[in-house]
Parts: sequence; C-alpha cells; structure tokens
Amino acid sequence: MMTQVLSDSSRYQSLYSPLLVISGLGLGGLIILILINIRDLFMQLRHKRAGARLTVRLVLLFVLLALMPLMIMYSFSLEFLHQRLDNWFDTQVNQTLETALELSRASLNSNMRNTLQNSVKLAQRLQDFNDAEVGLELDALREKTQLNEVLLLKANGEIIAFSSTDMAQLLPKSKLTDMLPLEMKQSKQHVSLEPVDDEHTQIQAVVKYTPRTTKSQETLWLVAFEPLPEQLNKLLNEVQTRAAAYSQSTYLRQSLKISFTLVLSLVMLLGLFGSTWAAFFAARLLIKPIRNLAEGTRAVADGDYDKQLPYSNLDELGFLVQSFNLMTRRIREARDMAESSQHLVDAQLTYLEIVLERMSSGILSLDGHHRLRTSNAAAGKILGVNLDGLIHQPLLTACESFPSLQALCQAVEHHLVNEGGDWQEEVVLFSSTGRKVLNCRGTRLPSLDDTGQGHVIVFDDITRLLQVQREAAWSEVARRLAHEIKNPLTPIRLSAERLRHKYLPSFPDKEARTLDRMTHTIIQQVESMKEMLDNFSSYARTPEISLKPLSLNQVLNEVLDLYQSSGAQIKRDLEDDLPLINADVHRLRQIFTNLIKNALEAYPEKTQAQVQVSSQYQSDEHLKCIEVRIMDNGPGIPTDMLDQVFEPYVTTKVKGSGLGLAIVKKIIDEHGGVIALENNENAPGCTVSMRLPSLPPA
Repeated sequence: MMTQVLSDSSRYQSLYSPLLVISGLGLGGLIILILINIRDLFMQLRHKRAGARLTVRLVLLFVLLALMPLMIMYSFSLEFLHQRLDNWFDTQVNQTLETALELSRASLNSNMRNTLQNSVKLAQRLQDFNDAEVGLELDALREKTQLNEVLLLKANGEIIAFSSTDMAQLLPKSKLTDMLPLEMKQSKQHVSLEPVDDEHTQIQAVVKYTPRTTKSQETLWLVAFEPLPEQLNKLLNEVQTRAAAYSQSTYLRQSLKISFTLVLSLVMLLGLFGSTWAAFFAARLLIKPIRNLAEGTRAVADGDYDKQLPYSNLDELGFLVQSFNLMTRRIREARDMAESSQHLVDAQLTYLEIVLERMSSGILSLDGHHRLRTSNAAAGKILGVNLDGLIHQPLLTACESFPSLQALCQAVEHHLVNEGGDWQEEVVLFSSTGRKVLNCRGTRLPSLDDTGQGHVIVFDDITRLLQVQREAAWSEVARRLAHEIKNPLTPIRLSAERLRHKYLPSFPDKEARTLDRMTHTIIQQVESMKEMLDNFSSYARTPEISLKPLSLNQVLNEVLDLYQSSGAQIKRDLEDDLPLINADVHRLRQIFTNLIKNALEAYPEKTQAQVQVSSQYQSDEHLKCIEVRIMDNGPGIPTDMLDQVFEPYVTTKVKGSGLGLAIVKKIIDEHGGVIALENNENAPGCTVSMRLPSLPPA
C-alpha cells in the first residue's frame, strides 16, 4: 500500500479504506477471541482447575516474547516511514519543480507575446484594406507575420476572411471559446492557450481593430492561432503533470503520515493480539495433556485405577501420558491382586474369628503399648464386662473403668513390665456375679507395626473346677477320717463306761475318784472326737442349698442378739435399706455364728472382747454387692498363716479343729461371694470382710 500510494496518490482512498476496515474487523475478532479465552481462564482460576496458573504464566511469557520484537519493528517502521515521507517532500524537489514550471511559463509567455505582437502588426496592416481587399491580401500578410492560421470576424461572429498555412483547409479548425466575447469587451487584445486535443495546445491571440477605409467604423476581430512546438508542448505537459501530482501529494503529506501511523499501529495490534491468541492456543495445547495428567492423578488418588488418558502423539508429553496409563494399569493389576489377597486374608480372619468366638477360653491381644487390640466374646462373658469400649485403650484403663478387673490388670501388668516370655498365673476376681478364679496364660507376639511387640492373654474360668476338686478332695478325706476314726470310738466309750460302772463302787474313795476322773476324761475326749468327726461329715456332705431373697441385716441382728448377753462389747454399724440378697438363711446363720464366735474367742477375757459388725452396699457401674466386715480386738493372725487360714486343719486355737473357717469359705463360695481376712493396721485384732452379690434394688 505504501509503495502504490507513494507512486500514485490517486489510489490512496481506494486502498486505505478497505485496509482499515479489514484490519478493524480482524482486530475486533481477535479481541473477542482473547476476551473469551480470558473469561475461560478466569473461570478456571476461580474453580482452581489444574493448569490454570501455568496457562497464565505461559500466556504472559508468550505475549512478552512477541511484544518486544513487535515494538522494535513498529518503532523502526514508523521512524523509517516518516523519514521517507519527509525526504520525498524535500524543499529542493519542490523548488526544482517550481523552477521548471517558471521556465516553462517563461518560454510559453515568450511564444504568446510573439504571437500577440504578430497579430497586432497584422491588424495594423489590415486597417488600410477594405473587405474586398482583405480576402486577397490576407494570405500574404499572414505569411509575413509567420502566423499559422488567421480568422477575421465581425462583432456578430460573421467570418470575413480566413487564411491558413494548410492550403487545402477551407474552414478554420480552431474553435473560438465561449468566453472570448466577454474577454474582448474588457480589452482590445487578448492572448491565451487553448487545447487542440488531449496532447496538443495552441496559442490564440485576438486583436480588435477598425478599418480606415470604411465609413461605418465597424470593429473587426482578428483571431490568430499559433501551435506550440511539439517538444515544448510535451515538456510543458510533463512538467504540469508532475507538478500537479507533487502538489496533490504535498497536500496529502500529513494525512499520509497519520494514515500510515494508524495502519502500522493496526498491524502492530494485530500482531500483538494475534500472538496473544496464539499464546492462548499454544498454552491450551501444552496444558491439555498436563491437565489430563492432573485429573488422572486426582482420579487415582480417589481410588479410580481404571482411568486412561488420551494422547495424540508420542512426544515428551505423550510419552508421559503413556507412562501414566501404564502406571494405572499396573496399579489396577496390583490392586486386583491385593483385593484377591485381602479376600483370602478376610476369609482366614473370618474363620479365625469364628473359631475364637466359639472357644470357651477368653482371649485378649495387646499391642506394643499395652493397648487392647482384640477380644473374643468368651473374654467379656468370663470377665462380666463389655470390652468393646476398651478397644485401642491401655489395659490399665480397664482397672479404672472396671474395679472388678483390678487383680487381673495387676497380674498382667507385672508380666508386661518384666517383658518375660510365656507365663501362667491364677487370678481371683470378684464381681456382681461373685467370685471367680481365672487360670491366665500369656506370651509375646511378633511385631506387626511400629508399636513394637504385642502380647496375647488366654484365661479360663476354673472357679467351679477348683471348687469341685477341693470339695471332692476334702470330702474324700473327711469320709475316710470319719470311717476310720468313728468305728473304734464306740468300743472305747463303751469300755470306759463299763469300767466306770463295774469298778467304781468297789474301789476305795481315792482310787474311785481317780478312776472316775480318768473314765470321765476318756468319755469326754471321745465325745469331742465324735463332734469333730461330725464336723468332717458335715464338710464332706454337699447339702442342697435353698436360695431365697432375704435381708442380710435381719440375719445379722438375729445372730448378734444371741451373743448380746455374753458380756462382750458388740457394736453394730448396719446400713439401712440394704438390697436383698439371694441366699440360704440357715447357712448364713452358720457363717455369722462361726465368725462372731471366733472373734469372741480371740480374746481370753470375754468381758474385754470387742466386736464391731458393719454392713454396707457397694455399687458402681459393674459391681453391686453387700460388704460385711467383722472386726475384733484380739491378737490377730500370724503373718505366715494369713494365706492358709481358710484351709482345713489350719487354726490358731489350742483346741480348734481348723474346719470352721474352711466351712465358712465353702459356704461363701456356694453363694458366689468372696471372703478375706487381714490384720488391723493401726489397732490390735483382725478383720474378716466378705462380699455377697445383691439383687437389684427395688
């Protein structure tokens, strides 16, 4: 456009307007595309889509890379264009054209003056001729003045005479202009240039004169035509054309600068916006596989291992996508294998859980931090507590939540702290269901995680087994003793009575008293032995217990009333409104009678003996029982005998059989209770404490 417009300014409008419209439309389209891309990018940033921030960085980088050369080329082109326009419209060129025009005008004016002078001379000569003589003398006079063509006219336009260098020409070729009459009214002579055709021009000279030979004094017009020289005509036309074109270009100089600046700005903006759109397009092509990878990674993180990403070519990004698809396939295969293995493990665990749930032994497993990991149903049933709430908690927490498990926790803690290998121990528990003896066994487990080695505890409820074994053993001993000892006692007593009846009357007083004393001693000791054998028989028998709801305080009051007149100090501290217990009233009387009798006999002087009997209801979330405490002020129990006082034949009395406390413990065991004996800490004597399960309060 610049080349064509500078060479031909007439094409300026035809080229400038379409280019401006087309560039504006292209620029508007690019702006719309860029705004759409910016809106999409803003929405991606708002929704935090993968690759949005990278797209922003890539677009900014591409725009900066494109902007720098565009600005350099824009500045260079604009400066170059302005310099070229300024050089093209240089003042020297303008002066040269003006000089050429002046020279052309001077040459033309010289020819025109010569033609006008020749025309005036011819008119002066024609003044001396009349109309008839003019036609004859005109050719000769024209040749003398060297005019090309001469025409004589009247004021009304009538042709009087005509002469031309072309002898064959009868009429004038040149036409008079319409402005000639008006010009001739203003002056007597006039000279001008008149075009012959598109390429030729001639000089037209008009002179008014009045012939002296006529009386009418009529004014005539002499019109002379002189063609310009061919070379002068050609140069004159060329100079005029160039001067006109240069004048027109000079007139358009500022407009061309503004227009070209606008066009270059449009080109620069088209390049900038085009590169911006190309940056969005290129960033979208680059980000698409990255975004697919991000979405695929998110899907894999969510557990969707079937995700496969599309790819069009095997460039670096395509190879990365292909590697991702291969990775997901291998992960899916590994997952399937893991699920298969997990199903197998789950089946084995289910089998193991079923076996453990059907076992009668309680099982507890602990981790390296002594926290409860698993337990079976038998464990909770034996311990009488719900162990589900203790999962993942330290085992010692169970002692705080369940006081009935304190003995078990202490025994287990001892072995856990010592970190021994296999161990076995019997533990006695007391809960709402009564006294229980557990046979506990434990061992270490291999480390399964970062918590360290674990521990497994297996325990069985051997309370009934021990009771049956103990009862069977002592019953057998009691039966044998009763059988072996009771049979010779009757002949001994009968023989002593016969000696007494037969010889006592015949002996002197002194010998008789001696015999009486000896036989009486024999009979008394035989009775004592029979009483002891009766106790053995009573221990060996397993009488049927009749359990009924009853008030423990009522039974205690009945027994204490029997010893109220014994002279000893008996204090009662019985809690009111105790719940009922399920027990055999006769067996309870036997227990309390035996214990109070032992307490009174512990002090030599009955009047100084002190017995304090108390009852109290013990209640918490897992233990509900009635505790009875009988405390005396006697000498107490030797420390080495505290663990054996409830065994048969263990006694601190001179005449005791050692079966009283054994029978008491047996009855307590039959009622599901627990009994303990300990010396008083800060006072003489000992205290017997027993706990019996209570019925729910009314």
